[in-house]
Amino acid sequence: MTSWADCAPTLVAVAAGRTPADLVVRNVQLVNVQTREVLPWQVAVSKGRFAYVGVDASHCIGPETQVIDGAGCYLIPGLCDGHMHIESGMLTPAEFAAAVIPHGTTTMFTDPHEIANVLGLDGVRMMHDEALMQPVNIYTQMPSCAPSAPGLETTGYEISADDVAQAMAWPGIIGLGEMMNFPGVINGDPQMLAEIAATMNAGKTVGGHYASPDKGIPFAAYVAGGPADDHEGTAEADAIARVRLGMKSMMRLGSAWYDVESQITAVTEKGLDPRNFILCTDDCMAGTLVNDGHMNRVVRHAIDCGCDPLVALQMATINTSTHFGLERELGSITPGRRADMILTSDLKTLPIEHVIARGQTVAIDGKITVDCPHFDWPDTARNTVHLGKPLTGADFEITSDRDQVTARVIGVVENQAPTEALTATLPVTNGIVNGQGDVCQIALVERHRGTGGVTNGFVSGFGYSGNMAMASTVAHDSHHMIVVGTDRGMMAKAAMRLGEAGGGVSIWKDGVEIALVELPIAGLMSDRPAADVAADADRMVTAMAQCGCTLNNAYMQHSLLALVVIPALRISDLGLVDVTKFEITDLFKDTP
Repeated sequence: MTSWADCAPTLVAVAAGRTPADLVVRNVQLVNVQTREVLPWQVAVSKGRFAYVGVDASHCIGPETQVIDGAGCYLIPGLCDGHMHIESGMLTPAEFAAAVIPHGTTTMFTDPHEIANVLGLDGVRMMHDEALMQPVNIYTQMPSCAPSAPGLETTGYEISADDVAQAMAWPGIIGLGEMMNFPGVINGDPQMLAEIAATMNAGKTVGGHYASPDKGIPFAAYVAGGPADDHEGTAEADAIARVRLGMKSMMRLGSAWYDVESQITAVTEKGLDPRNFILCTDDCMAGTLVNDGHMNRVVRHAIDCGCDPLVALQMATINTSTHFGLERELGSITPGRRADMILTSDLKTLPIEHVIARGQTVAIDGKITVDCPHFDWPDTARNTVHLGKPLTGADFEITSDRDQVTARVIGVVENQAPTEALTATLPVTNGIVNGQGDVCQIALVERHRGTGGVTNGFVSGFGYSGNMAMASTVAHDSHHMIVVGTDRGMMAKAAMRLGEAGGGVSIWKDGVEIALVELPIAGLMSDRPAADVAADADRMVTAMAQCGCTLNNAYMQHSLLALVVIPALRISDLGLVDVTKFEITDLFKDTP
């Protein structure tokens, strides 16, 4: 992308009518997100940037100028995703870009902390490099927390403050990824504060992640530590608390997170300044991208929740770019900015009919029209599942010398990232504790160093029945292997299957594998097209239903069971984690 400084003389000449534009778009209703107006204006583009924006661009047209007649459609800025993880789509940056460009997403702010936990700084660099190759804007936030909670989990690699300082000099790094270790910030942890300092000294933005319900003194201490935004809010009070202390409230609608409706009332009913609110996706699976959309889906949802369409568009364009210090570069249809824009015939339903990025048509009527170049992923990124030994059903046995036990159980909450800390009285047969009813087994299998370690526990909420098992090497954020099942033998088979495949998701029922999603890159991603991965993911969802699961997008719930920075109860390679206290806890509670 040509810098503004390099093309400024041309932009001035085009705007003045001395030099013809590369592209003119006319006969449109231009949505000006700077002023929240709809104007019958035209635009002229040169060198991938807006040169003239005004009533009549005819003076910018020359013999070679491409002229697009908008047929009275609305012209809106390209959409920005303020916080997201490409790996959650099970796709590489190239394939993710190819999937979302037809939906009008032209800018993404991505945090590759998933791959950081598996491959460290090298993995971040691979994601960063492929991101810069794309025909749209993909900015990388340097991961801050690998591990997410030191002392509570063991990751494949660790990110240091020196790594963060080094990455701040990379061309595509826009800031620091979500600071999940909020207890570390609150308690003045030297490494966390050093990472934040390195980011702020570089003049870049620190991402936040405050998952505690306590909005009192601990929250004030966290904000004082430097995080500038937060996407973990789930209620109106969360959004209000964040913006009152100077943070940006990022409201997410992902494949499994539905946090816009419960928070946008801070704007639509309480009347708070909407420029402090940003829309994002956080985590979107390939199936959602292919079948439902990306940021266009989020904007439509915000509008359906009562938000003025122009305000919703601000939350997905200018608000986002301003937050990251890029308001002079993108986020609005104004002179000098990158020429990222969308033609749509309706501002409420938001059909994405023509997408232009950097002055070039990149999609028409849902079909991409450009190539998204691929990085050459090395073998070191493809061979990351190390089990250490053959696993059998015995590795998943939980033993006790009692007749029954009172066990701590992870309770899954539909459409929410937090879990519940539940208890259940479970029977013991021949010294082996068994799940019953909705309570089934969960295990975390160590897969980075080949230790052969298996941590066992219990989970409820999926509704599984019969003999089944599901294993996944996507296990935020440590990305060991999570196995959930009702049959220990099949749990072992599912785990071993992923060892053979190099990572992914495997589902078994009655002794037979009924679904497989292969994710050979870091055990997190595939470099196949999004439609192919989505088809496998659809079969995975169907297979989960065949095993009795009725939750919406339950795969996301499965993949978060090891996320030891979101309350209340999680599992790690070190044991069961009480996230309300940030400490390892016993699987069994004392009985009377």
